[in-house]
Amino acid sequence: MHHPHKLDKSGSVLVVVDVQDKLLRAIHDWPAVLAANVTMVKLACALGVPVIVTEQYPKGLGPTAAEIGVLFPAFAPLTKTVFSCFGAPGFAAALEAAGARTLVLAGIEAHICVQQTALAALHRSLGVHVVADAVGSRTPANKELGLAKIRQAGGVISAVEMALYEWLERSDGPEFKAVLPLIK
Repeated sequence: MHHPHKLDKSGSVLVVVDVQDKLLRAIHDWPAVLAANVTMVKLACALGVPVIVTEQYPKGLGPTAAEIGVLFPAFAPLTKTVFSCFGAPGFAAALEAAGARTLVLAGIEAHICVQQTALAALHRSLGVHVVADAVGSRTPANKELGLAKIRQAGGVISAVEMALYEWLERSDGPEFKAVLPLIK
């Protein structure tokens, strides 16, 4: 039996929100945010956790960062013009097809699209874990306010390593050895 605040690989879906080239460069500490998103995608893929990637108005904000896109054999992000990912055509259906019970959120911006997606997920009785080191905003204050609001609404604030070790649960299996280089 798992504690409700502990991530379980089964039922988790990683959602990478709008990590797009034009917006990314305006994000505070963007190289670290991008690196954490890349690590999360690699971890999820290695552990069999489904990944959904969204793009906010790609015509204006450009495509998803190439460092993320190259991690998928057939990259097909969901495009949106609304802030919550739940407004993206196909998003709810993709979650349902993946058997989502918990959204693990990464991406930008923490106080806008990530926060609105988290609130919509919580409203739908889905669990929400926000990977704090894999989200960003243009200012540190906005990131912190976004995370605080998600926490107040019932979301869990996590980190890359916390997600990894909770998904793994143990160190004596082949998955641990396979993903360990990603965090060293």
